Amino acid sequence: MNAALTRQALPTARRVVVKIGSSSLTGADGHLDLEALRALVDVLAARHAAGTQVVLVTSGAVAAGIGPLGLAARPKDLATMQAAASVGQGMLVARYAESFAHHGLRVGQILLTAEDTVRRLRYKNAQRSLSRLLALGVVPVINENDAVTTDELKFGDNDRLAALVSHLVSADALVLLTDVDGLHDRPPTRPGAQRIAHVGDLAEVADVPVSSRGSAVGTGGMVTKLESVRIATGSGIPVVLTAARNAAPALAGEDVGTFFAATGRRASARRLWIAHAARVRGRLHVDDGAARALLGGRASLLPAGITRVEGDFDAGDPVELVAPDGAVVARGLVAFDSQELPALLGRQTAELREELGEGYDREVVHRDDLVLQRA
Repeated sequence: MNAALTRQALPTARRVVVKIGSSSLTGADGHLDLEALRALVDVLAARHAAGTQVVLVTSGAVAAGIGPLGLAARPKDLATMQAAASVGQGMLVARYAESFAHHGLRVGQILLTAEDTVRRLRYKNAQRSLSRLLALGVVPVINENDAVTTDELKFGDNDRLAALVSHLVSADALVLLTDVDGLHDRPPTRPGAQRIAHVGDLAEVADVPVSSRGSAVGTGGMVTKLESVRIATGSGIPVVLTAARNAAPALAGEDVGTFFAATGRRASARRLWIAHAARVRGRLHVDDGAARALLGGRASLLPAGITRVEGDFDAGDPVELVAPDGAVVARGLVAFDSQELPALLGRQTAELREELGEGYDREVVHRDDLVLQRA
């Protein structure tokens, strides 16, 4: 579809990504809640039968492993967390496979780490694999690979992963299922809290108090969900945030949860990768003039506008471009390595060409390799 969907048009979506959190799939005892899982599968299978391709991003592997391992709560140390994920992931996907099989559907498991998106080749491989699964009528079931991931290589939570996957598969909408029915004007546990049904732009809810704390078995609070919303809507993909119990009415376009309208155009996969998926390797501090030129949207970054270099990076690595006030104004792919750049800072391209030869007068970050981070 070319135009972004409205809430009422969600039933016509060609492809939807649905993300469900750990708290919605796990009982109070730490075990996987099979009734909740089967209820979700019933909804997704019905949507699939109606003609919509469904991609499921699921949390729950670590939570599913807590009970069988006799743990009292979600582990805090990395090794135990990885062990719980290893035990729980097999249980989780087996239950999904069984439940979808009752509807005549097959599932394909894809486990991702951030390395699968920060490395361009892996990003393209994931995209190709998902496209083929969907073409074959398979329901992709995606999770972060917690059994091998480290803090350095984590997405942070599956909310952000879901937003990136939505773009990866060119989804028409993203549905985030959690344990609360959407965004509220104050914490929903407080008296008088009102659900916010529609958000045209995230700036409208900038002052709404939200928590970064997730549930006891999850990792992401409302802050991470709004970050996921920002990534998706800024890339032309509308988002519904609602309670897991409302999965069916949400996909039917009914007034549940919060609908976040798409605010941006669909960017190329490459530009989204630069903006959100790539792990930054360094920072280039720029002067006021360069910051203004970059924010104008049509300028490349030249050596003359750079004041300082941070980090250890190679040519082609992602870097942040930082204004004098400390704000990150853009991300981009740098054309020089960190050892070369200090000798070029603040100098005009003609001077560099004359002294060092052709090739040293090129842009440090070309505008085609640059994505703005603020307006």
